[in-house]
Amino acid sequence: MDDLTQNWSRLTLTDREGLGCRLTTEDSLEDFSIIVKFFMKRALNIDVIERTFNPLWRIISNEPWSFDKHLVVIRKYEKETPVADVKFGRVSFWVQIHGIPPLYMTMEAALKISKVIGVVSRPKEFKEMDGGNFLRLKVSLDLTLPLCRGHLISPENGKQIWISFKYELLPNLYYWCGCLTYDDKDCEIWIDSERTLKPEDRQFGSGLRPPTFI
Repeated sequence: MDDLTQNWSRLTLTDREGLGCRLTTEDSLEDFSIIVKFFMKRALNIDVIERTFNPLWRIISNEPWSFDKHLVVIRKYEKETPVADVKFGRVSFWVQIHGIPPLYMTMEAALKISKVIGVVSRPKEFKEMDGGNFLRLKVSLDLTLPLCRGHLISPENGKQIWISFKYELLPNLYYWCGCLTYDDKDCEIWIDSERTLKPEDRQFGSGLRPPTFI
């Protein structure tokens, strides 16, 4: 802290420097609580969680969240709302759209293609979504549905093309059903198969994650 800050009471203040700026609650940081749902079935270490999700303001602005590779959903909590009424059914991901023909590397084409994934946030400018050889958009996903692996498109005067989707910061994914909210042993497809499914029967895989560049 500089000397002026420490010793201001000894100074003769000018009209501009003196009293006249009154701060109210409207000028303060928003006071809110959060409520968190961990999509996992084991005991949690509260101290580790506190260190992981700190500072809170940075965590709130960086959805999606995970803990030990399992999905976590965080909501701002209004204290007058019953806890049972808080909705945890959606989470937002940055989704990369790969395989778009160069002619259709536009914002409008990407928005049209990605509607099958979930509720898409329209970017203000194209540069926000430009990934070079792919486009990316922020999409709110319905957690009751399996991840959308891609979309078959039909360009005018052309053959059908498969467009693939890759989900940034994707937590544990269950390869039998494509869901994010439970363990393999709780998957209905796995249960109905009476544990007879083989790895080659999986309809989902690591290809839903973007490639890692070193």
